[in-house]
Amino acid sequence: MSNAHPPRTPREILEYAREQDVRMVDLRFCDLLGSWHHFTVPTHELDEGSFEAGFAFDGSSIRGWRAINNSDMLVVPDPGSAQIDPFMEVPTLVLLGDIQDPVTGQDYERDPRTLAKRAEAYLTSTGIADTAFFGPEAEFFIFDDVRFSTSKNQGMYAVDSISGHWNNDREEFPNLGYKVKPKGGYVPVPPTDATHDLRTEMCLALEDVGITVERHHHEVATAGQAEIDIRYDSMLSQADKMCWFKYIIKNVGRRAGKAVTFMPKPLFGDNGNGMHTHMSLWKDGSPLFSGDSYAGMSDLAMHYIAGILAHAPALCAFTNPSTNSYKRLVPGYEAPVNLAYSGGNRSASIRIPAAASEPKAARIEFRTPDPTANPYMAFAALLMAGLDGIERKLDPGEPLDKDIYSMAPEELADVPSAPGSLEAALDALDADHEFLLKGDVFSKDLLDAWVGWKRENEVDQVRSRPHPHEFELYFDI
Repeated sequence: MSNAHPPRTPREILEYAREQDVRMVDLRFCDLLGSWHHFTVPTHELDEGSFEAGFAFDGSSIRGWRAINNSDMLVVPDPGSAQIDPFMEVPTLVLLGDIQDPVTGQDYERDPRTLAKRAEAYLTSTGIADTAFFGPEAEFFIFDDVRFSTSKNQGMYAVDSISGHWNNDREEFPNLGYKVKPKGGYVPVPPTDATHDLRTEMCLALEDVGITVERHHHEVATAGQAEIDIRYDSMLSQADKMCWFKYIIKNVGRRAGKAVTFMPKPLFGDNGNGMHTHMSLWKDGSPLFSGDSYAGMSDLAMHYIAGILAHAPALCAFTNPSTNSYKRLVPGYEAPVNLAYSGGNRSASIRIPAAASEPKAARIEFRTPDPTANPYMAFAALLMAGLDGIERKLDPGEPLDKDIYSMAPEELADVPSAPGSLEAALDALDADHEFLLKGDVFSKDLLDAWVGWKRENEVDQVRSRPHPHEFELYFDI
């Protein structure tokens, strides 16, 4: 089966399904927190009318959505999203869907995918630009063994990797060495890079569903940390691709007997998983971020940067939306916590890559996000913050070109920092969200649902549980 030249209209999809001997159709949608869900129907249940009528499902069982007394919802397949699933044994066509209310026929305002569509529509309505390009770099770990458990009287986790430095003295019959030192994993060749072939397999699977891969490599941390970079794309399309990205990386890993996690900080004392996010605006096929200002940027780009920096604490509620995110966002590691911008300086939260001297490559890189982000909501929030900076002509201030990690505390006293916890990020969002409500892109209902879910189901749940290290600290006090 081939994913080459996938169809784009309902009629083409039906013909394509016959040509590819497709037996099942998988309907997929993204929940509020960024996870894919699906249900599957035989091919004979799909006809041209399905792309307007949609398929019914129970919204009360999806996190953060409908109550059980008002649970009926529709997933309406997007014909432009058709792809053959690369893992299912029976030939299966995947269609991504938008969520609608079956009574009103209106888009469901808590559906992340239709929210991203509203953000793109708002961008066009401003007249500032017609396309926002996003290029995320999602890092992940490839583990050989993962165990965790939590209950009233116990809590534990354990991860392992054949290349983890803690296995230097383990009997492996034989142990050949080639372990990766802490913070020593950036782009070594095999045999130290033990996951090269697996990453290549992941890249080929991504290419098979139309995702263009630019490079892959071992990342800084020990124990199989990896990065696969994909080509930039428009906001909605890139968010769709990020859902495919996680699905493919995890399933290729599972097929090889490995476990993949995008958790920001699964290891203590080593680098965590970030999702550096590149952004640029275009209009009528021309880049808008190239100009004569600092580092080859345009004035418009500088206003965009100022908008990101001004709203960064609130943005972290979407770009770094887990309690674990703030185990990565600590001083002294690779994650920039100081809210500043610079040209080529990877210790600043916003970096202007040197390639930006080429007009079509002019872009900014926001380095704070991590891959627990719901891509639809995080990208939309970043776009809205940048547009707010442009509309209000905000000034980003002076660049910070020093190595921030080596600066003395008194030098950093006037440089704002990212929130230190998910709770602080949610507080910031409570205090600063008007920019998200423009054009009805986000709604107060969605923001209340997001903050409420995060506080009740994540912040409070983690805060109220004893931590294993607290036994080290306090058991015998």
